[in-house]
Amino acid sequence: MDFSWTPEHLALRDSIRTVLAETLPADWDRIAREGPGSAEQTAFSRAFCPKLAARGLLVPHWPVEFGGRGASTWEHFIIGEELWAAGEPRGPQYMNVNWIGPTLMRYGSPAQQQEHLPRIAAGTVIWCQGFSEPNAGSDLASLRTRAEKVDGGYVINGSKIWTSYAAEAEFCFLLARTSADRKGGIAIFLVPMNSPGIRVQQIPALIGEGDIHEVFFHDVFVAEAQRLGGEGQGWDIITHALANERIGIPRYAFARRALDTAIGILRARGELDSISVKARAGQALAAVEAARMLVYRVVDQRAKRGADRGQGSLARWAVVSAERAVCEFVLDFVPDGLHEAAPPLLLAHHMRAIAAGLASGAAEVQLDLIAKMFLELPRERARAV
Repeated sequence: MDFSWTPEHLALRDSIRTVLAETLPADWDRIAREGPGSAEQTAFSRAFCPKLAARGLLVPHWPVEFGGRGASTWEHFIIGEELWAAGEPRGPQYMNVNWIGPTLMRYGSPAQQQEHLPRIAAGTVIWCQGFSEPNAGSDLASLRTRAEKVDGGYVINGSKIWTSYAAEAEFCFLLARTSADRKGGIAIFLVPMNSPGIRVQQIPALIGEGDIHEVFFHDVFVAEAQRLGGEGQGWDIITHALANERIGIPRYAFARRALDTAIGILRARGELDSISVKARAGQALAAVEAARMLVYRVVDQRAKRGADRGQGSLARWAVVSAERAVCEFVLDFVPDGLHEAAPPLLLAHHMRAIAAGLASGAAEVQLDLIAKMFLELPRERARAV
């Protein structure tokens, strides 16, 4: 495998960095500290994403007919790396680009595509995902929110929890149950968040201001035209969407920036000569680079339209492990970098790393998938692992 970037890829990185240098305000690290869900970062994203779109850098990998330019999977991923390393100025709209838009391209009706894809491609809309529930977190098939069939559509009752960006979102990508069939009874609805009967309540959290919420649905009417795919197709659709979500955030890029920052602080203090410090720094760096390489393998498979076979779960676990390794290094050797009065980058990384093992489903679930899909262990042995 050739690990070098092409001149075109290097030029793309330079163009993204130029946009960031021209666009990000001097206090950007402070704005970004609270994460993509904060009111201030979300407001910035609403101005920033249309600028990316105007330069062809928001959805370049999308087909031309949907507002992209048919660029390669690698170009899209390079852009994501640079933006996430900078603190994700796209705010919550990275979800639109990574998996909501592509899912609508594959499963949406022409009317749904016409309604939603132009706004996503223009960077002018925010979505949230209505997946987890109080008794259905990583086990989405256990969800209880119900969609009862009525004349012209459905009436939805239930609740969702840990819903990122719900307070700012215009639409919700909602999973609801239409029958008792564990997986076959799940449908997906594209629900306007201003629909009567929806109530959003913020959950105070360590991971940033405005990131997570509870969302309550009380007799919410959703037209049949707002159902994505067929009634029994929801599980297939969400499986496709989650495959894009699991490695859609290149968290290792921000982890590497945090690690470099911590090492720079230790070097300036003359505290980098210790063998134990160097060893731990090397271990953290190795974890970050291993995660990057495993993610690249999945990206390469997608670019070649190959089968996943557990590679995505393996990469996801490696990314979470890298985040934890960097966090532990900072906590052990630069703990003052996490104080409120310190420069915000290390604290920002720490807050996001807390969520790394939970966002997109609990990372521990990936170990079960790795045992079954990647190691091809029998079910009994997979459970033991």
